[in-house]
Amino acid sequence: MINAMGLLKQRRFLPLFTTQFLGAFNDNLFKTSMVLFATYAVFNDPGKEANFNALATGIAILPFFLLSALAGQLADSHDKARIIRIVKTAEIGIMAIGAGGLMLAKAGHTQTGIGLMLFAVLLLGTHSTFFGPIKYAILPQHLPAGDVLGGTGLVEAGTYIAVLLGTVVAGWISIDGAAAMVLCLSALGWLVGRQVPPAPRVGPPLVINYNPFTSSWRLITATLHIPRLFLAICAISFFWTIGAVLIIIFPPLVKNVLTADERVASAAIAIFSVGVAIGSVVINTMLKGRISARYSPASVVAMGVFVVLFSLAVRHWSAAPAGHYYSLSEFVAQPGAIPVMLVLLAIAVTGGMFVVPLYAFLTTTVEKDQTARTVAANNVVNAGAMTLGSIAVLGITAMGVTPQDMLFLVAGMCLVSAWLAQKLHRACD
Repeated sequence: MINAMGLLKQRRFLPLFTTQFLGAFNDNLFKTSMVLFATYAVFNDPGKEANFNALATGIAILPFFLLSALAGQLADSHDKARIIRIVKTAEIGIMAIGAGGLMLAKAGHTQTGIGLMLFAVLLLGTHSTFFGPIKYAILPQHLPAGDVLGGTGLVEAGTYIAVLLGTVVAGWISIDGAAAMVLCLSALGWLVGRQVPPAPRVGPPLVINYNPFTSSWRLITATLHIPRLFLAICAISFFWTIGAVLIIIFPPLVKNVLTADERVASAAIAIFSVGVAIGSVVINTMLKGRISARYSPASVVAMGVFVVLFSLAVRHWSAAPAGHYYSLSEFVAQPGAIPVMLVLLAIAVTGGMFVVPLYAFLTTTVEKDQTARTVAANNVVNAGAMTLGSIAVLGITAMGVTPQDMLFLVAGMCLVSAWLAQKLHRACD
């Protein structure tokens, strides 16, 4: 990991890392500001809050499902650094729309403001769709083979630290401040993105298929016949299905079960982000740079155990008086607060340990001229899995299942992820 940290001093890695960091920070600052505003200022019903979060999650995922194949083809057939510059230019316009939605919602034009914010979420999903394959696929092109796992771990750790900061800031900053900050950060990301070194096409010219359905199908079938990739993508997709469920149920759980305000929700999500970053660093250290799924099954089983413990912990929570939400200081003063936060941290650490080596499989299994399409195929399958997870949450919520009970479903899904990771370990290690 010491060697991997040294990559931050090199131009072949630092501008990409910083661009990804700023983008993740900005994306989560905006989305968390929107979700917290809707949860605490617009809706007053747990079911509606979960439905809104599911809708926002589904809208963000849709471009990954439709456009990932095109994004992968473009990344493998053009200079990846040039695509980064185009994408970061688009981000400035997207955040202008999102900032406008935040300001309109604050001014009392709730429906128009939320409509603009959801449109911005759709565009941000498109932005991430085209940037996503590049942030992993460019690493084998810029880094020696021995540094790819370390670079992947740093990108993952940096991403979740950025998520942490964006989430924390969203819980404390005003709507006006959030609108101004997302615009400034998008401009800064544009400047940094221009410093990424060229990464021109390698391999023969590629004929691009612009049909989203046929290109997605061909991309997946061309990738999943490789057992190592098939198992890695299945395991990652199942993991992000779990992530989709947690993303949707978490804000309503903090509000209605832990009876805490938006700053506590932001702090709890921040703890989760720190945990994933820690897990990314820990697993890279344990594997000593070797790409292996050796620890993935045990990691995700441990994650499931901690999810069960988290569900049991929130059931014994002392709710705030009716009509009152705990502030951050009041929340921390509660007897069960520290155990709840520690278990949440443990869930995140084990999750990071599970997923990081699997992403490294994607970029090192195929030739360098196919890496972006491989990551794109993974994104298509991930998006489909997360969409199914979002739909499942809507259906389960409609049946009256509480968020704390839904956590048992998450724990069961962890066991399936462990089974897939074990098959990958046996087949490839």
